[in-house]
Amino acid sequence: MTGSTPPRKRRFPLRKADQGPSVGPQRARDDERGSFDPGASLEPAAGRADLPVPADPTRTPPPVAGRRGAAIRDKAREGVRKGGSRARAGLAYLTDRIIEIAPRVPVRDLATLRRQFPGLGPEELADKLVTGAASATATVGAGVGAAAMLPVPPAMPTELAAEITGVAAIELKLIAELHEVYGVRPPGNLRERSTAYLNSWSGERGIDVKKPSTFNNAVNSRMKQQLRQQIMKRMIRDLPNLMPFMVGAAVGAVMNRRDTRKLAERIRQDLRRMQVPWSDLPALPALEVPENPLELEK
Repeated sequence: MTGSTPPRKRRFPLRKADQGPSVGPQRARDDERGSFDPGASLEPAAGRADLPVPADPTRTPPPVAGRRGAAIRDKAREGVRKGGSRARAGLAYLTDRIIEIAPRVPVRDLATLRRQFPGLGPEELADKLVTGAASATATVGAGVGAAAMLPVPPAMPTELAAEITGVAAIELKLIAELHEVYGVRPPGNLRERSTAYLNSWSGERGIDVKKPSTFNNAVNSRMKQQLRQQIMKRMIRDLPNLMPFMVGAAVGAVMNRRDTRKLAERIRQDLRRMQVPWSDLPALPALEVPENPLELEK
């Protein structure tokens, strides 16, 4: 149509002004300009007190986590304390048990040994005693190793305690008879000599009867401490005896035989330095027989 305006040049009518309330600066509506609340800030979060601060690894944990960690630490300490108490109680029991059985160990005096092994000198007779004691402790170790095959785990500490006391009794008998063979019987009655042999067993040394100050004839705290240390060493060495499938039996036999021989060799080295020849020995009374002697492995 001539004279009409093209659509691209048509002007659209202006919208009417908003009839709503005009408040705020520049008389603009709040819903178009936003709220007067300051809202988000461009300030760094570290300087803002109304926002959470990022976690700092050097800071202490929150109260709940701290209490949980403290509870775990307390339980761990309590477990260690109880375990240590049980271990000390077990060592104390074994120590008292060995002290109790020491006077009941049957010991042969020199005259009896020479009758049983005629024609042997001191060293040959000592060799016989060591061989017999080593075989006996090996038998004890093999028995405990065989018991480890049984499906009774709670009985294992009992088996280990039985082995230690059994081996201790055999070795105490060996120590006492070696002192008889080398002519250095300690003075005193049955109980006093038994205490002296306990000192020798715990210290793995021979008794010098010429120096009474080097050994004690009475049970005291120092001797008990040495006994506990010796028992602890034996327990650690005897742990492989509890291996299953008869491996523990073989290991127990070998280790007990070796340990008994090593103990006997240390004792004999000391006794050789203070040995009294049989020809120079005075007439000694026969040893007392215990009222309730132990039955040891042969």
